[in-house]
This record gives sequence, C-alpha cells and structure tokens, in this order.
Amino acid sequence: MSNIRHALTTKREDDFAKWYQEVISAADLAEESGVRGCMVIKPWGFGIWERVQRLMDDRIKAAGVQNAYFPLFIPLANFEREADHVEGFAKEMAVVTHHRLIADGTGGLIPDPEAKLEEPLVVRPTSETIIGDAMARWVQSWRDLPLMLNQWANVVRWEMRTRMFLRTSEFLWQEGHTAHATREEALEETHRALEMYRACAEEDLALPVIAGEKPENERFPGALETWSIEAMMQDGKALQAGTSHYLGTNFAHAAGIQYQDREGTQTLCHTTSWGVSTRMIGGVIMTHGDDDGLRVPPRIAPYQIIILPMLRDKPEDETVLAYCENLRVKLAAVSALGEPIRVLHDKTPGKASAKRWDWVRKGAPVIVEVGPRDMENGKVAVLRRDALWNLDNGKPAMDFVALDDFVAEAAATLAAIQTGLFSEAAERRDANITRGITDWEAITAHFKQGGKYPGWVEVQWSKPTGDALAKVVEQLKAMQLTIRNVPREAEPATGACIFTGAPAVERILVARAY
Repeated sequence: MSNIRHALTTKREDDFAKWYQEVISAADLAEESGVRGCMVIKPWGFGIWERVQRLMDDRIKAAGVQNAYFPLFIPLANFEREADHVEGFAKEMAVVTHHRLIADGTGGLIPDPEAKLEEPLVVRPTSETIIGDAMARWVQSWRDLPLMLNQWANVVRWEMRTRMFLRTSEFLWQEGHTAHATREEALEETHRALEMYRACAEEDLALPVIAGEKPENERFPGALETWSIEAMMQDGKALQAGTSHYLGTNFAHAAGIQYQDREGTQTLCHTTSWGVSTRMIGGVIMTHGDDDGLRVPPRIAPYQIIILPMLRDKPEDETVLAYCENLRVKLAAVSALGEPIRVLHDKTPGKASAKRWDWVRKGAPVIVEVGPRDMENGKVAVLRRDALWNLDNGKPAMDFVALDDFVAEAAATLAAIQTGLFSEAAERRDANITRGITDWEAITAHFKQGGKYPGWVEVQWSKPTGDALAKVVEQLKAMQLTIRNVPREAEPATGACIFTGAPAVERILVARAY
C-alpha cells in the first residue's frame, strides 16, 4: 500500500546496492573500520554469526570432525611448492616482510631495514598448505585415517572492490580439511560436507540453495573437483554460499601426506577442503531483508522475541516491568526449534515505539509490547516481523493476545516464521529460473531485457575444456555472466550445447553473481 511509511529511506526496487548498505547500518550489523576492506562486526551482526557458527559447528562435530587451530602466518615456501594453488591466490596475498619498526626521525615509523625476515610470511588466505604440513606429521599408517579437522578462523584476501559481508579483505569462516586412504572415501566426504552446507543454509538460515559441481574454470586452485551451494538474491543475482573441494593427491604430494597401507606400501592420501564464511550473513540480508530492514530467521536470531515495556515514569512502571519479567521467564522455559526460546526483556531507556522500530530494522522475529492497559487485561501486543503491516490500513499489524495464549503459541509462531521465510525465498527463486533457452542470442536477449531482475537461466552444456572453455568464459564475461554450477538434481541433458553445438552432457546455471 502506498500509505505505508517504511523504516528505510531506500527501497529495494529503486537501488538494491544502496538498500543493502542501508540495511547493514540501520540493523546495526557492522561498520567500516578505517582499514580498507575490513569491517567492525557489531554485537547484533556478530550474534547472528555466532548462531550460524554454533549450528554449523554442531553439524561438523556430528560427522566426527575435530576442531583445531593453525597459524595465521604461513611461510611463502609453502605456497611455492603447489604451483596451481599459489597462482590462484597470488594477487590476493598480504605479505609480512619485517618484524620491527623504527622511528623515521620525523615522528613517524618505518620498517627497520635490519629486521627484514629471511623468508616472507603470507597472512593466511586459506590453510591447505599449513595444515598439510601438520597432516604429514600426524599421518603415518592406515590406522591414522581418516584424519578430519576443522578450524574457525579469519583469513585475508586483498580484495580490490569490497562490500561488507560479501567481499572483504578480512573475513571470518570455518575451513574443514580431511585426509583419506582412497579417492572414494575423499569424494564421499566432499559430498557429505556439501550436503551439510545445503542443510544448514536451508534449515537454519532459511536460505534456499542449489547444490552442484562447479565447471573447470571455477574450481578452487589445485582442486580436481569443486562443488558449491548457490543462492538467489532478491535482485536475481547468485551468491556462492559455500564450497566443498576434492583435492585428489595434489596437496598430499606437495606436503608429503602419505601413509603405510596394510601391505606396507607408502601411499599418498586423498584430501578435501570445505568452507563457509560471514558471506552467508550477506546472503541472509539480500534474501530476507525488506524495505523496513532485516528479517532474521528465528533459528539464527540472537534473540527471537523482544519484550518492550511501555513506561511512563509513573508508579505503575514497576508493575509493568514485573509483568514483562514474568513473561520473559515463562518464554525462556519454552522450547522452540529444538532449543529454549531466546528472549530479551529490553529495559533500556527510550520510548517503546522508537525501540520497536529499532528492533524492526534489526529483524527480530517477534516484538512484544506491554503497557499498563495490556497488563490490566492480561494481554500483550504482538508484532511479527514477517507480517509487519496491516495492508487494509497501512499500520503495524499488532495482535493483542492473552499472555498465557501467547506463551503457549510462541514455539509454533517461531516455527511458522522460519518456514515462511524459506518458502517465500524458494518460491521467488523458482519463479526466476528460466529454462528452455536453446541459443546464445536468447541468453543475450534475456539478460538485456528491461526488467531489473532477470534471474538465472538453465541451459544445456557439452562440458568443453581448455581453449574451448576459455572462449565460453570470455563470451559470458562480456555480458557480466558466469556459470554457477551443474545442479546436482537437474534433468538429464537431451539436446545440444548452446555454446559449442556439440551434444550436451549436463545442464548448467548461468547468472550474474556477487
């Protein structure tokens, strides 16, 4: 309705990039740090990441993977012994060359020429090489396999064009690294990790994704296979939300990761790596946000229900506060989505109506307001973030519910919000994947059409390699397009490849991407 006054000044349909930045600010998620490409993640934003981390960590450990920690600084020689790997990351590496500063005589500081390192150290862009060294020490026999490790850490990749949560020079992530006796076992782990990411994205973040294999040109440097989960944002672009890599014996050969098999023969291990990062928060913003700010799926919300007492600097304020605290205690005793409800009784100074809109912009799933009249009637005023507006009158859709009824229905309400956000995003994605395109001219026309959100196209593909693949990549690049993946559950190929004309062997998704 035109008479709705939204909480943000920028609408998604007017300027999606500007809207995205405004949500980050208005929802109090993060801010610039003063160092290009690095951000300060604020408590609400970090609380969301902690929830993602907690839920993902449970899934990781359930598979028998153990957490460890490895150094931030990696000797340059580690990268030089794996040519494909270093080539893939060389342009993004931050390098430490000195270990001390001295005064420059003008009040400033400069690296001490006498403190130059014998060997430069790379600030961790990923940990295959340093973890490979440890695996080579820890694996001696077939009895030591599989070796399954994970670390939660920060990494640095010196990005030229940055955007908070999506592409930053420093970001947070987890990286799993495993070593196996056989190719089959390593591939099984590669697909297990991919399925873990799909489940976490869809069940925890309410983020519908398509899992599939990346084409040759999109593989992780040094990998034999790379698999990804791809999510569609509200502007129709794709976001790679997680990857899982089968590395073959490439890294094992470089690092000397080998074991003595049952017959006494020294054999190279097959290794994998897999990871997701704070980029997933960017995906949540661009998938679930609206013109009033963020909408956080209940499973990853730091607080699922916010209680706001409406205080008037009168004697009954203490009674209202006690009523709200009683509600908080009752809600905290209820289990929703497999855990006790996370509820905050917000007693910070300020008008309840102003605080309401702060929490709307932050995306808290349920906001409850309590005033003296509500208390006298034994009720609470409930606002669901996924159903914010009364479309008949353009006002917030407050529902006045008896306190005990609200408590009794709270778990079902949160589950409905979680399911509803996923269903809404899945329906939007499915409606914006175009199939049946059979030639390049139709792709060109599709992505040049007047609509702002052309979405993705699924086309048939002959899986070219080498120069033929490079030609296709350049053709797509001219249209700012990329191949996202080969959907794991796509229909079999039945026609000709739209790029080469050769018989197709699979179907691929083509899209613009972040």
